[in-house]
Amino acid sequence: MTAIYILLGLVVLVGLYLMGTYNKLVGLRVRKNEAWSDISVQMKRRYDLIPNLVATVKGYASHEKETLENVIAARTAAVSNDGSPADQAKSENMLTGALRQLLAVSEAYPELKADKSFSDLSNRLHEVEDHIQKSRRFYNGNVRELNTAVQEFPSNIVAGMFGFERAEFFELEEAEAEAVKVAPKVEF
Repeated sequence: MTAIYILLGLVVLVGLYLMGTYNKLVGLRVRKNEAWSDISVQMKRRYDLIPNLVATVKGYASHEKETLENVIAARTAAVSNDGSPADQAKSENMLTGALRQLLAVSEAYPELKADKSFSDLSNRLHEVEDHIQKSRRFYNGNVRELNTAVQEFPSNIVAGMFGFERAEFFELEEAEAEAVKVAPKVEF
């Protein structure tokens, strides 16, 4: 009789462990999804600012047509990308590079830099960029926690049983990160 109680107690403990681990993994996945949603909201805010910024620059630097077209093309590619975080990061890298080139063009036009509308849009863009960076760090932290739980023993057994998988980080690739850091060369 004692053996049955011990066996029953072990089954209950294993069941409680499975339930607790499953719930923890679900919570981590939900937090990761919430963090990705926050990144999407911040990127949408940036996408909405870009046409106004381009229109303002166009009024002062109309002969910078190629730069303006590059920004619009990069924005369009980023907006239409619904892929994985790695795919989204590639689109965002292109957009960031194009925006930096656009802002570098503004340095050559003192009257543009002095324009209140451009200044406001530029400040809002920098603010949104800061929010995106914070959102990326939050997302990557949640991905790290989920990936750790999915890979650690013995929670990896529960993760495998219920189909929990590792998530992708949202980060710049090394070559692209270096390319973004370099200021574009502007010639007239």
